[in-house]
Amino acid sequence: MENTQLKGAPYTADRSYTDNEYKNIKKRERQVIAEMLDELKDSKDKRYLFKNKHVVTDIKDMLAYSAEHHPDEPLFKQKYGPKDPYKEITFKRVYEDVNALGTSLLGLGLKGKHIGVIGRNSSEWGESYLAVTGGVGVVVPLDRELNEDELHQLTIKGELAAVMTMNDKYYKMFKNIKAAGDTQLRYVINADMEQDESVEEGLLSWKLLRENGRKKVWSGDRSYIDARVINTDLAAILFTSGTTGVSKGVMLSNRNLVLDAILCQSMFEAKPGDTCFSVLPMHHAYECTATFLTCVYSGASIAFSRGLKYIRKDILEAKPTIMLAVPIIIENFYNKIFRSLHDKVSDKLLLKLLLEKTEEKHIRIRFPKKIRNSIKEVFGGELRAIISGGAAIDPKILDFFCDLDINALQGYGLSECSPIVALNPDKKKYMKNSSAGHLLPFVECKILGKDENGIGEICFRGPVVMMGYYKDPERTAEVLDADGWFHTGDLGYLDSDNYVFITGRKKNVIIAANGKNVFPEELEGYLLDCKYISECMVWGGDTDPSSPWNGICATVRLDEEAVKEKLGDNYTEEEAYALIEGEVDKINSDHPRFKKIAHIIIRKREFDKTTALKIRRFVEDNKRA
Repeated sequence: MENTQLKGAPYTADRSYTDNEYKNIKKRERQVIAEMLDELKDSKDKRYLFKNKHVVTDIKDMLAYSAEHHPDEPLFKQKYGPKDPYKEITFKRVYEDVNALGTSLLGLGLKGKHIGVIGRNSSEWGESYLAVTGGVGVVVPLDRELNEDELHQLTIKGELAAVMTMNDKYYKMFKNIKAAGDTQLRYVINADMEQDESVEEGLLSWKLLRENGRKKVWSGDRSYIDARVINTDLAAILFTSGTTGVSKGVMLSNRNLVLDAILCQSMFEAKPGDTCFSVLPMHHAYECTATFLTCVYSGASIAFSRGLKYIRKDILEAKPTIMLAVPIIIENFYNKIFRSLHDKVSDKLLLKLLLEKTEEKHIRIRFPKKIRNSIKEVFGGELRAIISGGAAIDPKILDFFCDLDINALQGYGLSECSPIVALNPDKKKYMKNSSAGHLLPFVECKILGKDENGIGEICFRGPVVMMGYYKDPERTAEVLDADGWFHTGDLGYLDSDNYVFITGRKKNVIIAANGKNVFPEELEGYLLDCKYISECMVWGGDTDPSSPWNGICATVRLDEEAVKEKLGDNYTEEEAYALIEGEVDKINSDHPRFKKIAHIIIRKREFDKTTALKIRRFVEDNKRA
């Protein structure tokens, strides 16, 4: 497919158009996307399973379409109290709420301004995002795990004029940030307040703001309903909070986000009647596009989990059909289910065979229907698909769920690419779950600086690639070249069928004494194959040959249940270390000397992680016990 690279103004432009000029712009936008979708329909690539996609030009248009075509379908499903059932909020109601909230935000003079959103996953968060992107200004989703000082810096860096908080905790933080007087922050709007705290000081109730906007719309105010949206203008700034510790403001246009949501649907389709279970924070690009915006586009529903410790309870009640998650969440389900099978299957050797690989392929064994159904009940009984993203997952875990008639697949993305660039098709014959996924339509990939194995830096180009980093031309130039190629920093290769395989991260590569590259991600994969290890981080020790910490090191956390099953409840630290050392010796026996793990640290504490549950490699404490 021909590349369709984003062209447009660098930021949201302060421009005025005549009515006729604006109509022509929107007509052209619609024509361009319609031509792309027509080309998709004509594609001969059988991996694009779902080709009949409807045309929308921007997020405002996306919501309006679904509100018109699926008015009574629920977009949001939310629990307002621990004993309350899930309450459904329809597309029609969300559309009305968004128009009301957007009208009030314009009334505050926030046209074209940057507006933050922070807090728990909720309908209020979703409506805030939709209101800002639908004709007010630029939305800035903020990481709810950041402390007040970090949020203060992002308020300055992101030039926030307002922030909408989903609870009192963040409201208090931003009151303090506003009071400091060194930001552009004019309004702090709290979804947990029934009434304004101080109109003069800009401390406002989200609920009251929305209700006042509803009254304005009823009285004929069409300032927001008729607000103009150009899809190549800036829609969102996503501040990355990855494993490197460097926060950058990724600029994404309406067109970036809308096309990513549409093109993902060519290989995995959500539809009205589906319920997506929302576990990951919505400020994260993966959750925001692949769950939230995908549901807005497709007419599907989002059921919000109240948090990681409530997942099992909430999933039973929400009965989702689709779950997007990061590997650690999927692995936890897998481990619990696998152990429970010991009570359901008499021949444990059969289970062992299920998880082993032959030289050719994974052994597939079909469980009895009764067992398959009992396992599905763990997820509420309706689950048909699991999508893993955010990090690599062991393919055997995905194969395990596929054997249970739950299609499990993985994809690959980066915030700078809206974020999805590759996804495994939702059909077993086309799944290559050892890969990160097949390229999305209109996304190009090239591999730079290939070594003798064909491995090099993975680069992407296409309509989902960002506009750049906000007011940071130097860092933008480091990753986005003049021809529109985004240099990911990930290492890997592309096979002949356009599946992306990732071998490691450029910045994480360990240079061995003989000059060879060692990918810590590869060794981590071998360690995680050990049932006694739940999490790990591989890192390079001292390069000085005389140092006691010379060579490759691994910090690991134990799977307590598995270790106790092996050693007994009262095992000693020495016994645990000997057990892990033996497992590492097995791994080392299959590798050349330069790739052997020389030192093991058993860590009892949680690793310091991002909100996407990735271990932060730059945090020195993650190397300690």
